[in-house]
Amino acid sequence: MSDEPTSGGRDGGNADERDLSESALASRTVYHGRLLHVREDRVRLPNGREATREYIVHPGAVVCLPVFDNGDVLLERQYRYPLRRIFYEFPAGKLEALESPAACARRELLEETGYSAAHWRRLTTIHPCIGYSDERLEFYLATGLSFEGARPDEDEFVESFRVSQDEAMEWVRTGKISETKTVIGLFWLEKIRAENW
Repeated sequence: MSDEPTSGGRDGGNADERDLSESALASRTVYHGRLLHVREDRVRLPNGREATREYIVHPGAVVCLPVFDNGDVLLERQYRYPLRRIFYEFPAGKLEALESPAACARRELLEETGYSAAHWRRLTTIHPCIGYSDERLEFYLATGLSFEGARPDEDEFVESFRVSQDEAMEWVRTGKISETKTVIGLFWLEKIRAENW
């Protein structure tokens, strides 16, 4: 008896895998705001039937992982209205039209925290909500930090602070840090610090 999945469980591009792609038949805008663009598509399924897909179109964003020379990380406190509470997060922001992820990372770090970084390293791309959005997050490690003065947007209220990586990881364990991009970023930094990645 084979341990191979019978449908849809494998990846790696084997020639004998079923084509699971869906093709758009029609598409319409349901809502278009300053941040969110919601679409509803009618699609053809792999079995030939039709279905509806609702999703959010997002321009993409960057996540900065600012690390001081002694290994401390720079985090932010920010109130997030949908959940009506303050979260502890890495600096991040959405891409502007025609802006490269690297340029966005430099801009967001300076605007939100007042820090610039002498060294930047792209780490990875994360797709945080594949069931309902095309959003992608580009992660950048920022080192060689120097303070130049924050320049937040007029409707943005953020407090920056530094904390040790060990304490930040303890906050993940206890749930004080629960925001996805920050949890992912801290696990990346843990692997980098241990020289496993």
